Amino acid sequence: MEFSDTYKHTGPCYFSPDARFIAVVVDYRLVIRDVYTLKVVQLYSCLDKISYVEWAPDSEYILCALFKKSVVQAWSVSQPEWTCKIDEGAAGITHARWSPDSRHILTTSEFMLRVTVWSLVSKACVHLQWPKHASRAVSFTQDGKFVAIGTRKDCKDYVNLLSCQGWEAMGVFETDTADFSDLEWSPTDSTIAVWDSPLEYKVLIYSPDGRCLFKYSAYENALGIKTVAWSPCGKFLGVGSYDQAVRALNHLTWKPVAEFTHPAVVKGPYNVVVFKEIEESMQMDVSRLSINGKSSHDRCAFKGDHGHGDDDRPEGRTRIRYDVLEFPVTVPSIKPPLDKPNPKQGIGILAWSPDSHFLLTRNDNMANALWIWDIKRLELSAVLLHRDPIRAAAWDPINARIALCTGTSSLFLWTPAGACCVHIPLPQFVACDLKWNPDGSSLLLKDKEAFCVTFVPAICDFENVTGIPVC
Repeated sequence: MEFSDTYKHTGPCYFSPDARFIAVVVDYRLVIRDVYTLKVVQLYSCLDKISYVEWAPDSEYILCALFKKSVVQAWSVSQPEWTCKIDEGAAGITHARWSPDSRHILTTSEFMLRVTVWSLVSKACVHLQWPKHASRAVSFTQDGKFVAIGTRKDCKDYVNLLSCQGWEAMGVFETDTADFSDLEWSPTDSTIAVWDSPLEYKVLIYSPDGRCLFKYSAYENALGIKTVAWSPCGKFLGVGSYDQAVRALNHLTWKPVAEFTHPAVVKGPYNVVVFKEIEESMQMDVSRLSINGKSSHDRCAFKGDHGHGDDDRPEGRTRIRYDVLEFPVTVPSIKPPLDKPNPKQGIGILAWSPDSHFLLTRNDNMANALWIWDIKRLELSAVLLHRDPIRAAAWDPINARIALCTGTSSLFLWTPAGACCVHIPLPQFVACDLKWNPDGSSLLLKDKEAFCVTFVPAICDFENVTGIPVC
C-alpha cells in the first residue's frame, strides 16, 4: 500500500461523491485537493472559522457552515467566481445540508424554530416550523423526489412529507412515540422507520400515507435503542441497543430474524475466526537482507508491512500482526459506572456491507473488539481484537472489505478471506478517523492535526497486503 505525505487540517475532511476531490478545512479556508495528486485545485476563504462542510451530491458545489456567524457559504468547484451566501441573522444556524438535486440548501435555525429551504436558482425560500432535531430526523428518498422531516408541536411528534420538486407539503402524520430520536426512509422508498429515544425501546414502521405497519419493542424499563441502520438491499433493519445486542428485522414480517449478542467468551460457531492484534519484536536484523535487489525494508514498506522504525520504537524494531486464536476466547470488557449518564455500553457502531451479506458492530463496553456477522448464515463470522479501543470502522463502498483504526500508527483491514495490519510509515502520525473514497480506491486517514491518503489495492490484488488470495 502507498501512503501520501501528510497535510494540515483543522476540521472536517471529505471525499467528493464523484471520488475526484478532497475538501479540507484549514481554519477559515476551504482547500480542494485532487485525490490522486493531492495538488490544490481550489482555495476558498470564508468569513469565519468553518464549523461544517458538505459536498453537493453532484460534486459541483460545496457548502461551508459558519455557525458562530449564522452564515452558510457555498462555492462552485468548476466556476471559482460563483459564490453564494446565506445569512440567517438573529435566527441562527445549527445545521445545513444539500437537497438531492444539488440546487437547494436546507438550514436549521437555533432552538429548532424552523427549517428553511433555500433555492440557488430562484433565490426563493420555504419554511417549515418546529423541526425535531438539528442534524437528525431529515431523510430523503433514494430517487430524491420526497423528504421526510420530523417535527414536534404541543408535545407530540410528527412526520412531515414534502415534495422536493416545489417543496409543497404532501402530508403529515403523528407518530406513536414519546420523544422520537430519528427517522429514515427504506432503500426501496416504500416505508419510513421511526425509533424512539433511548428511554423507551420502540421501532415503528410507517407507510408514506401515515399508516403504522408494525411496532417492535424488544424489552421495557431499561435503556433502549442506540443505533439503527437499513441494509442496502432494504430487506433488513438492524437495531442496536444498550442491552449489547443487535436485532435484524425482516422487511416482510417486521419481526427479528436474528438476534446477535456479544458474549464475553466466544466459543463458536466452528467456522468463526478470532483475530488478535499482537506486537512482537524483530529478532533478526532484516535491514541487511536483500530480495531481488531491494532491501527487505523497501519491500515491506511497499507491501504494507507492520514494521516500526527504530525512531518510533526506542526499545528496538517491532511489528504488529494478527494471530488467530483457539476457542474459547475471552473478550476484554469494562463495566460502565451506574451513576453516570450516557454509559459506554451497547452497540455504538453498526454498519452493513454494500452487498448486505455482512454486518459489523462494536459493543461500546467491549470497545477493543470488532464483531462481523454473516447475515446469510445468521451467525458470527469473525472477531477482531485490538490492544486499543476502535476509533472508526467502515466498509469499502464497493466491496466486502473493512478498514478500521484504533488511534495508533497502524491501519487494520479485513475481508472474508482474511485480515491484516498495515503500518502507517509517517512519523508521529496516528490514525484517529478514516473515510473511504466512494469508489473504494483509497482511504483518508486523519490525525488530530494532519491527514494523509492511502491507495488501497483492488480487491483481486488484495493478497499483496494480506498474503491471501481473495478472488
